[in-house]
Amino acid sequence: MTHINALDPGASPLDYYGFELRRHREVAGLTQRQLGDILNYTGSLVGQIETARKLPTQEFSERADIALDTGGLLSRLVGLVMRTQLPAWFQQVAELQARAAGIYSFEAYMVHGLVQTKAYARAVLGVLDQSNLDDRTAVRLARRSIFEKVEPPVFWLVLGEGALYQEIGDREAMREQLAHLLSFEANPLVNVQVLPFSAGSHAGMQGSFDLYRFANDPTIVYTEGYGSGHPTANPDTVKDCSLRYDHLQAAALSLKDSAELIRRVMEDRYGEQLA
Repeated sequence: MTHINALDPGASPLDYYGFELRRHREVAGLTQRQLGDILNYTGSLVGQIETARKLPTQEFSERADIALDTGGLLSRLVGLVMRTQLPAWFQQVAELQARAAGIYSFEAYMVHGLVQTKAYARAVLGVLDQSNLDDRTAVRLARRSIFEKVEPPVFWLVLGEGALYQEIGDREAMREQLAHLLSFEANPLVNVQVLPFSAGSHAGMQGSFDLYRFANDPTIVYTEGYGSGHPTANPDTVKDCSLRYDHLQAAALSLKDSAELIRRVMEDRYGEQLA
């Protein structure tokens, strides 16, 4: 266990966050319990965050910034904290996603991590490994903050129809997840197309992949294996995957028809059922 007096703010962004939280709390003349009461959290949680034993959330950070008059410091830090809690092999990918002007994804079997709900993400991450599941889920959800930037990326998802039927979590989790996809219908920056079963053989049969496009840098193709990620800017690979993506978009349903299919599956398969 890290003792608070020995906390090194230079050890990691999480340690720095804890150090700053403690410093601002003490300047305000509050105990951990008193701050917890103000924030509607326990004093124990405040202590765990101050000693880098618990990850802060965006909500906690925003409340603490207001209560401690930090000028938004903790809210600015929490994104960095979350990113450095990602698996080492994925941290570069998260950085690419954060810098990209456009993210174009083909997902054959499940909803992309950037648009997963809490229950869906928890079910995905909890397969074979329940350790630190709350924190790992929070870290994944924190990646969605890229859509809240002043200039958010365009996100385009071509999603295999099978992902609508693969029950990840339970029926309620799936209903919530599909409803979340539908929530982007009026958002021109987040687009979801469904690749229907009727498309038959298609350009994505070799597997899921992402294309990250940047304003001033070369496009990067990202593929993923078990516990490893593979970003590449190889021109031949980028050209091949860009062509594949064009064909996948052409074979997929329109945005309107995709939304109608998602809505129909949500109601027919995961809606309320009479006993």
